[in-house]
Amino acid sequence: MPQDYGAELYQRTNQFLNSRYPKGWGGVAGVRLADGTILTSISLDFPNEASSVCMELGAILEAAKRNVAVTHTICLVREDETAPVHILTPCGICQERLSLWGPDVQCAVTVPEQPDQLRYVPLATLQPYHWLRAFPEV
Repeated sequence: MPQDYGAELYQRTNQFLNSRYPKGWGGVAGVRLADGTILTSISLDFPNEASSVCMELGAILEAAKRNVAVTHTICLVREDETAPVHILTPCGICQERLSLWGPDVQCAVTVPEQPDQLRYVPLATLQPYHWLRAFPEV
């Protein structure tokens, strides 16, 4: 029976969410690498909001530093420790960052009609007209 990498990524990232933010608001991200490693990251609350970064950025940069491809990504947020956890689709900036590893990166997405459903779609589904498609050799 094949491993469900997306479910494992959700579980490990959710565990990190609860340990990093045991009370109050929390938001974290996780990526799974081609070698099976799971990396997690956060976004700091910078005094100057203009210097804020996405929650995924730390894990994405660590993957690039290790030179290992990202295969899956997820971003989780909750209002407080009693609130449901929401899955956030990667923003446009993170979609650009993830495109470094190609159109097949599996991205956890928001499913408004079923907010507790875990669904991954290929990055290409989020970006059907991505500008890199103008250069098929890339």
